[in-house]
Amino acid sequence: MADYLADVQRYDADADAAVVDKIVKYLGIALRSSRDAALVSCSEKSELERVREKWCMKKLGADESASDAAIKAVCATMKGDRQKGRVTFYYLAAKELGKLGDF
Repeated sequence: MADYLADVQRYDADADAAVVDKIVKYLGIALRSSRDAALVSCSEKSELERVREKWCMKKLGADESASDAAIKAVCATMKGDRQKGRVTFYYLAAKELGKLGDF
C-alpha cells in the first residue's frame, strides 16, 4: 500500500491514503496477477477502452466524453513515465473527473 501511495503522491502531494487504499482493494487480484496487469498503456487503444468502460463509466459514473477527456489528461500528465501504475492512473482519472469523494 505504501508503494502505491508514494507513486500517487508524485503527482498529487496531498493524495488521500484512504482513496488509494480503496482503489487498491477495487483492483484486488489484478494487481498481483502479473506485472502487465498492474500497468496502464496509453498507446494501447483496448487498454484505454477498458479503463473508460470499467473504471470511469461503470465505477465512477462518468459519461463517455468526460471519461475520454480524463484519460487523455492523465496520459498527458504521466507521459514521462514509461510504466504507468494502474493505481496511480485510476486515482488521477478519478481526480480529473472530480470523483475522489465518491468512494
